[in-house]
Amino acid sequence: MAKLKIIGGQPLHGEVVISGAKNAALPILCTTLLTDEPVILRNIPRLKDVETMVAVLQQLGVEAEWLDDDVLRLQTKEVSSYEAPYELVSTMRASILVLGPLLARIGQAKVSLPGGCAIGSRPVDQHLKGLKELGAQLEVEHGYVVGAVTDGGLVGGSIRTDMVTVGGTEQFLMTAALAKGTTVLENAAREPEVVDLANILIAMGAKITGHGTDRIEIEGVERLHGTDYSIVPDRIEAGTFLCAVAATGGELLLRHVAPATMGATLDKLEEAGLQIEQGKDWICAKMPTRPKAVSFRTAEHPGFPTDMQAQMMAMNIVAEGTGVVVENIFENRFMHVSELLRLNADILLDGPTAVINGVDKLSGAIVMATDLRASASLVIAGLVAEGETIIDRIYHLDRGYVNMEEKLRAVGANIERIN
Repeated sequence: MAKLKIIGGQPLHGEVVISGAKNAALPILCTTLLTDEPVILRNIPRLKDVETMVAVLQQLGVEAEWLDDDVLRLQTKEVSSYEAPYELVSTMRASILVLGPLLARIGQAKVSLPGGCAIGSRPVDQHLKGLKELGAQLEVEHGYVVGAVTDGGLVGGSIRTDMVTVGGTEQFLMTAALAKGTTVLENAAREPEVVDLANILIAMGAKITGHGTDRIEIEGVERLHGTDYSIVPDRIEAGTFLCAVAATGGELLLRHVAPATMGATLDKLEEAGLQIEQGKDWICAKMPTRPKAVSFRTAEHPGFPTDMQAQMMAMNIVAEGTGVVVENIFENRFMHVSELLRLNADILLDGPTAVINGVDKLSGAIVMATDLRASASLVIAGLVAEGETIIDRIYHLDRGYVNMEEKLRAVGANIERIN
């Protein structure tokens, strides 16, 4: 099993090109089920999760061809199967997003209940509640969601979820695009990746307004057409590299980024002392001193993203002072804490709250990644720690970062992949 070996203590200097956003790419891939015309997607990150989603779509009859390293052509001339099986869906939660498009396109679906990172309960009940409001008949049987649509087809409706759900909002956007009449989503997610999904649907002929707010209206259309679309840059990958330079020192220029999507992350990093200059698609970050500890609470967008909590904590453990972190989104998202403690971090946990007292130095050790963003936090800590750090189970890292060790090595990190 592959591992990462890091010799810490090197500041980072140079340029990093940020990849397309995984969290935007996965739902956008599912839009190809909504049309029989070709869809060309650019800036697609070549990640394990993307490969899994493509495999799910191919199982359903989608033709997929990589035209370049980050350009994918997909076409669903016809849906040859309406079943997304356990062996594919169980490895990645976003696979549930084929459910609504299948119901909209062919009126039936059988999708395994999903898996993914073990960071807490993320039930699909809100997906089912909303789809039923659009006229779908759904049952959970033997670990599968089985759905059908009557001869009347899907019809627009009013959907208000019990909590803000990114996946649910994405599910309803795709499904309602082909439903008859108007659908109103209340308490909708406002994440940039949701906006990106709405934008490609509009490019395919959908009629959507209000995306980026908590109230979205979708006026159903009879059919969608193909398009050529470029995915938004990954704000979490960009934030991870900024946390790395904040923790290690040095200066990085990030290219192909979208600073407008990163407000809360950039605010906290500037509070920590990171000097940031930015343009429309670039960020230059310089860390001349030891970072200052910052406190924050995770929240739905535009609040501080839960996907950046672990990386910011990795910066906090070597910062000056004490930072308090409250995790409000996922109840199990402190699993990286026990591994950071092995590197000499000083962290106290009390339920959803972590109190981080910055230490002068970390010492390298053998640690284990437990989920995607936890693995990124261990990389950042390893870059700072004295001596050698070995990170096991980095398949988690590969789910969300394109060639992370190569990008870090190119800017001065002493990091390599080993078996």
